[in-house]
Amino acid sequence: MRIGAHVDPTDPLEAAAARGADAVQFFLTDPQGYKSPKPREDAAALRESEVDIYIHAPYIVNVASPNNRIRIPSRKLLMAHARAAAELGAKGLIVHGGHVGKDADLAAGFDNWRKAFEYAEKDGGLPLPILIENTAGGDNACARRFDDLARLWEAVAGFGAGFCLDTCHAFAGGEDLVGIVDRVKAITGRIDLIHANDSKGGFDSGQDRHDNLGNGKIDPDLVVAAIRASGAPAVVETPGGTEGQTADIALLRERAGR
Repeated sequence: MRIGAHVDPTDPLEAAAARGADAVQFFLTDPQGYKSPKPREDAAALRESEVDIYIHAPYIVNVASPNNRIRIPSRKLLMAHARAAAELGAKGLIVHGGHVGKDADLAAGFDNWRKAFEYAEKDGGLPLPILIENTAGGDNACARRFDDLARLWEAVAGFGAGFCLDTCHAFAGGEDLVGIVDRVKAITGRIDLIHANDSKGGFDSGQDRHDNLGNGKIDPDLVVAAIRASGAPAVVETPGGTEGQTADIALLRERAGR
């Protein structure tokens, strides 16, 4: 069982060592900007490390959007981050499921996701797995409700899309965590990564507000159960810096029986 944390991108390996983490996740650029990643001086060290590397795409990426000024730059940015992540030996690039806006047809968002993968194939192909993450909210979100996730998967499964299950997002998005792994796998056939987060917001609140395990509204044992049932690696995206995340990692390892 590999357990790690989302860390500052300055020195991910040092951050992993400080937390006793088996894995790290980080951004390559400003998560709210459209800049493409630049080569990293620590690329070789990251590739050769025993720490598993995951890269999170910028939050601003929304390939589902019906707005050309958002969707087209998002596709290009996704490719740029995929290539940069592959250069670091990353095991996956996590990207949020996106949304189409309250007045748009959600079916168009699923179709735009399909077109994004087709665009990637025409642009040389994706060099690593794209892990689509469920979201807590968003107007007409593609991956908040699992009935919508099923429609999304009909569009993208044929391209080898992977899935990242965020426990905070699921809870705040209105999905019961009891038995959640079986429900997800019935749709996607896979869970590649768990974002093991507690939630400051209540059930079905739509609030994307992470908390340390045991401090929020989610029973930590439900998070542990999801990790066990999935067999997937887990990353905590929780507050509190090194101290807070070290405690969360320790909790998961203790309760998961590692």
